[in-house]
Amino acid sequence: MLGNIRLRLFGISLDETTVAKRGFLVSDEGVRENLEKVGRIFVEGYHAALLDDNPQTLALYLNQEIEEAYRGFAFEGAGMGLALLDMLTPWAGSRIQRFLDGPGNGHYYMIHVGVGWAMARLHRGVGVLKRLDPVVRWLAVEGYGFHEAYFYTTKTVDKQERPRQLTGYAQRAFDQGIGRCLWFVRGSDVEHIATTIDTFPTERHPDLWAGVGLSSAYAGGVDADTLNELAVAAGPHRPQLAQGTTFAVKTRHRAGNPTAHTDIACQILCGQPPEEVVKIFDAAEPTPNQNWAEPTLAQSKTEPAYEIWRRNIQVHFTRKEVYS
Repeated sequence: MLGNIRLRLFGISLDETTVAKRGFLVSDEGVRENLEKVGRIFVEGYHAALLDDNPQTLALYLNQEIEEAYRGFAFEGAGMGLALLDMLTPWAGSRIQRFLDGPGNGHYYMIHVGVGWAMARLHRGVGVLKRLDPVVRWLAVEGYGFHEAYFYTTKTVDKQERPRQLTGYAQRAFDQGIGRCLWFVRGSDVEHIATTIDTFPTERHPDLWAGVGLSSAYAGGVDADTLNELAVAAGPHRPQLAQGTTFAVKTRHRAGNPTAHTDIACQILCGQPPEEVVKIFDAAEPTPNQNWAEPTLAQSKTEPAYEIWRRNIQVHFTRKEVYS
């Protein structure tokens, strides 16, 4: 009964995930089907968490009912649902942390992104992230950016506005989410994506291209020719595109749900096979024994370890021989 009440209060209509409802520029039927399926499965994961916030039974449902290639999106949605419940009932303990420490651990990165959707829905600032992984929690702000670009495209993409409560590095993480959402908003069309990014201030371009790289590799839906066009269109931001792709490859690797389209994107956008790209990711990732001072969320103007991690990966892809 409690789950049904939550669903009535906070549920999202599946109509909200259709291209027609969102007004996205999608001309290819296959692309449309893929993007709408991603949206539906995200919402299914979100609703599943509202109905049942027990980590074990929630994960069991998602693993059994969602096809492997799209399962990460369902765990992302579940992350939104659990985070929303945590924010509304903070006295009940951290459902998100129990999920991350337990059966959701394989989808660690996607669940953090889902937290950002809850932040956006409840108009919360970065303070709600203080108990999360101090490095990875910036993925939640990325999720916030995706949510705003997805549901408020005119404001976020066309007018290029960011929430006033986000300052310092949080603005950059937000832009990474906008870039990821451009894959949806512009219907995975390379020309439209590149043109849209060009309308943003130059200093925002690197983070936008990184987001595009992540989404193109993880969500997929296009052929190799389109990915080759994307690599060319990124121009000087090819390293950022490759870094986003690297995150997508590692995300699937950790969850054990690799796909052919992610492997192809990895080879084209990173110039290397997935197993090598995972090594690049792991080598660049901060470890507890590294002397990297992690700023508090209140000191978000200081560059966090998350950004150093991203930049280390990008530096690897600045070498021309990588793509040969």
